[in-house]
Amino acid sequence: MARERLYIFDTTLRDGQQTAGVDFSVSDKIKIAQSLDALGVDYVEGGYPGANPTDTQFFETLGGLEGAKLTAFGMTKRSGRSAENDDVLNAVVNVATPAVCLVGKTHDFHVETALGIALAENTENIARSIEYLVAKGREALFDAEHFFDGYKANPVYAIESLRAAYDAGARWVVLCDTN
Repeated sequence: MARERLYIFDTTLRDGQQTAGVDFSVSDKIKIAQSLDALGVDYVEGGYPGANPTDTQFFETLGGLEGAKLTAFGMTKRSGRSAENDDVLNAVVNVATPAVCLVGKTHDFHVETALGIALAENTENIARSIEYLVAKGREALFDAEHFFDGYKANPVYAIESLRAAYDAGARWVVLCDTN
């Protein structure tokens, strides 16, 4: 009987750092990443390069890990720009981690209200961003922001968002309870 493999994706260095009172230094982040690697964690999401000096310096200083895939976090390309010409997306691509996790909106309310764009434009942004990562030889992960609320409100669109990422080459689609 074949056994399924469980993969561990740790977000302590990004999500954990968003906790009130937590402020990791670069040295703290390196020690935590190396400890997670030693524990056998498969993916260590290191943070959002370009978003703050600590995350940027962390990726510049650490370089890589022994067994875990160091993963950069970012967001899908912005509307009105190609993936190649989106400086925010390219800040993530330029750190040259083996894997990249991009967050994208999957709740129609957030797409239309927060982003102010059409649903089809958002799914196109998701697809082009993931395709760009894959073309760069990176393992692409898609962080489906607000997925469960989005699915409750508009299941067809929430699944369409996931499908856009998957069809574009995302290896993993992460269903997020963002709230």
